[in-house]
Order: sequence, then structure tokens, then C-alpha cells
Amino acid sequence: MELWNHTSVTDLILSGLFSHSSYGFFLFSLVLLASAAALAGNVLFLLLIQANAHLHTPMYFFLSQLSIMDLTMMCTVVPKMAANFLSGHKTVSWGGCGAQIFLVVMVGGAECFLLAVMAYDRYVAICHPLRYPVLMNWKVCCLMSLACWMGGAADSVIDVAVVFSFSYCGPRVVDHFFCEFPALLRLSCADTSLFEDLVYACCVVMLLMPLGVIVASYARVLMAVIRMPSTEGKKKAMATCSSHLTVVCLYYGGAIFSYMQPFWSRTPAGDRTTSIFYTILTPILNPLVYSLRNREVTRALRKMLGRRGV
Repeated sequence: MELWNHTSVTDLILSGLFSHSSYGFFLFSLVLLASAAALAGNVLFLLLIQANAHLHTPMYFFLSQLSIMDLTMMCTVVPKMAANFLSGHKTVSWGGCGAQIFLVVMVGGAECFLLAVMAYDRYVAICHPLRYPVLMNWKVCCLMSLACWMGGAADSVIDVAVVFSFSYCGPRVVDHFFCEFPALLRLSCADTSLFEDLVYACCVVMLLMPLGVIVASYARVLMAVIRMPSTEGKKKAMATCSSHLTVVCLYYGGAIFSYMQPFWSRTPAGDRTTSIFYTILTPILNPLVYSLRNREVTRALRKMLGRRGV
């Protein structure tokens, strides 16, 4: 069996997303349209937050970070996939593969932490409104955001270092449309079972710990909303929280299905399907959820369109 490693000049070959379908170009067109919609939606959302002074609050600061994460995830995966499909050359260098693994893992981990921070922000805003300006000042918000990015980066550095320490043999074909480390590990001729167990445990911790913060925060929020005397206050509180809970359900639903499966039960087809969810579908849905279900955002959009005479 041919033995090769990451020090060789041999590139990897990505099988692609549509190699198993006879409707490749049609499906590629749909993905490209979806990616363009996600790009436009997130960029517009960032511009709205930047342009409207009423949106310069901690909640929208965290939402802008979420949009940046979604854009980073999508731009890491989609351009290379599109270039490979259109050119017919499905190769990716070891450096490019390592960069994709690093960015995807970093953004995935950072988004887990950010959703927990956003839930804590809503808890402080609703349960401790008088102390909110002190507890969630701009310095605290920036430090929390930085901690989310650093937590994801630390996880990705470890994953990339370990994945690239293994030797690889046999075919150079990665059965995926981008370099995701479980797909790369299938090519290793070394025993990766210990690392796979550690990754599984790490994924469980990184998913369940932030999820615990989210559940605890919204349990307190729900109790506070029930005690509110004003019906209008209840509606406003639930409106701001329901958007976040929708995004949490979308993200954690896909993440739990994807990363809390043991490695031995995962299949290439299943990995490709779940990867489409968090690299393309989630970046589309997030700005839609926060714009359609948020009056402040819709007012800011109308104001911007009004200025342009639309």
C-alpha cells in the first residue's frame, strides 16, 4: 500500500458534493444561489447594525459577531467547492486543507460559545434591567466576544496539530466537499481511535456546556416573564428571546446530530448532508430569523430603504 504524509508534495483530492448525483450542475446552481443569499443577508445585516444608532447595543453587537462567523464559515468552504466544480480540478493542497479544518473548527466552536453569551445577555437584560448597563458594558462585551473566538481557535489548533501528525496511505481521495477532519482521518493508516474518542468527548463538552448555560439562562428568563404584570412587556421580552431560541435550535440541532455521533457510526454521505446544514443553510437562516422576527431590525431596514427612495 502506498504510504504518503503531509510533508509530501502530493495534493489531496476532494470528491465534491455532487459527484454522487446525476443532477450535479442543477444542485450546484441551487447551492450557489443559497450561498449568494447567505452572503447578501449577512452583509446587509451587518450594514444595518452599523448604520442605525438604535442597534448599537450589546445584543446587536453579538449578532454582528454571529454574522461574521457565518460569513467566515461559508467563505471557507463554498469558494473552493465552486472553483473545483467549475474547473474540474478537485485537488486541494495540504496547506489549504489545514486552513479549512482550522477555520471550520474555530468558527464552529466560537459559535457554540457565542450563543451561550447571547443567552446570558438576554438573562441580564430581562432579569436585571437596572444593572444591565454595568454588567454588559462595552468592555465586557468585547472580552466575551474575544473569549468565544479564542476558545474556538484553541480547539482548532489542537485538532489540526493532531490530525496532521498522523501518517496517511492509500487513495488520496477525501470523500467530502471540503477538508473536514473526520473525512481526512478515514485515510490514515495509523490507529486514530484514541484521538477519535478524545474528539468525541471534546465535542460533547463544547456542545453541552454552552447548552447548559443557555437552558439555565432561559429558565430564569421564563420565570421573570411569567411574573411580569404588563402584557406588552411579556410580548416584547418573548419577541427578543424567541429569535435567539430559534437560532439555538437550528444550530444545536445540526451540531448535535453531526458531532455527538460516535465516529464508528458516521458515514461519508451523512457527513456531507450535515455539513451542508451548518456551512450553507444556517448562514441563510440566521439573518432571516433575526430580521423577520425583530421589529427594530425591520424598522431599520425600512428606514434605510426610505433614504434610498426604494
